[in-house]
Amino acid sequence: MMITIRPYESRDWSRLCAIHDISRLDELDLTVGTDAFLSLEKTADNEGLFNHKLFVADVNNTVQGFVAYGDEELTWLYVDPKFYRKGVGRALVRHAVTNSAPTMKIELLEGNKPALELYLSEGFQVIERIEGQLEGNEEFAATGLVLRRED
Repeated sequence: MMITIRPYESRDWSRLCAIHDISRLDELDLTVGTDAFLSLEKTADNEGLFNHKLFVADVNNTVQGFVAYGDEELTWLYVDPKFYRKGVGRALVRHAVTNSAPTMKIELLEGNKPALELYLSEGFQVIERIEGQLEGNEEFAATGLVLRRED
C-alpha cells in the first residue's frame, strides 16, 4: 500500500467530511459519548481547520485521512476507519512532526486509547490532564490530555 501525503485541495472537501464524521463518532464513543457529535461541515470554521497547514493521505488515488497542524501544534488528525492501524495516521503524524517546530503539542480526549498509543509511539508524552467542556460543543463535559514531543 502506497501512502502519499499531499496538500489539501478544495476537491477533497467532501471526502474530509466523510472521514471526519465517521471517525469522530468512533472517537466520541470512546470518550464523551456520541450525543456530542457535530459534523465537520458545522465545526471546520469555528474550530480552525483551515487556520494552519492541511494535508491529506492519499491511498490509491483516494483520500483516507487528513492532518492539520501549525508550527507547534497538531490540531486535527482523522483517518477513515477502514484504514485504522494501517500506517495512514502514523504517516500523517510523521509528516506534521517533520514539517513543524522541534517542539509540538497535541490535545486529545482522555479515553481515546488508539490515538494515545499512536502519539506515545511517536515520541509524545502526556504533560497535562485538563477537565472542562468539549471544545466546539461546550454543553458536554470532557477530560483532555495534553501531549508534547521534543526533538
